[in-house]
Amino acid sequence: MKIPVIYEDENILVIDKPAGITVFPEGKTKEKTLRDHFLEEYSWMKNVGTFPRYGIVHRLDKDTSGILLIAKNNEAFSFLQDQFKNKLVEKKYLTLVSGKIKDKEGIVETLIGRAPKDRRKQKVYLKGSPEAKKEGLREAKTIWKVVEIFPGKKSDYTLLEVNPKTGRKHQIRTHLAHLGHPVVGDKLYSFKNQILPEGLTRQFLHAFYLKISLPDGKEIEFKTELPPELKKILKNLTTEKQKYEL
Repeated sequence: MKIPVIYEDENILVIDKPAGITVFPEGKTKEKTLRDHFLEEYSWMKNVGTFPRYGIVHRLDKDTSGILLIAKNNEAFSFLQDQFKNKLVEKKYLTLVSGKIKDKEGIVETLIGRAPKDRRKQKVYLKGSPEAKKEGLREAKTIWKVVEIFPGKKSDYTLLEVNPKTGRKHQIRTHLAHLGHPVVGDKLYSFKNQILPEGLTRQFLHAFYLKISLPDGKEIEFKTELPPELKKILKNLTTEKQKYEL
């Protein structure tokens, strides 16, 4: 497997993770993970951090693509993890969601916890509600803005830029489903009878931007383009949009 490297120095390795591969094993994961791939390729990784993630600083869902940080030594690992913990990292995603969103931008601020009826999923709990007293809930904040709307004959879609201010599991997917506009292609949070764009075989969620300070004190930005398969989906929707508007 060839994983594109965006940036590398003596402290960090920044990669462009493809969709369809788990970052590191959790629970009953049996398939080969991204961590396994890098442990084979880089001997230094087994000396960074601890099992199961070793030097992997943060996580992306299996079917999410985009920027992922790997620390090359324990000092860098602790430094970068502290930044994520203290919300000093700026992350941006591009995602295509079902439906036409009327507002140009918005903020979702809730509590998030494991869904009691499906342990694979996370659930939104509204602050001030009786359920909000449940143990294990964590605050989650997501800022979003509309990039483009794609009206169609069968279904409408909206392309969003999403900026999660916290890093909860499945946060973006859970919050957008809560808004009534789940990520297109998301098998876990999509609604029944959802119409997918032709040719889409994964969830349309890509981590395209990350800004962070490095151990040497320098602030740096990383960017990555949409993968070809997602660019193709937008191109087809643009063509359909033009036909629809005629």
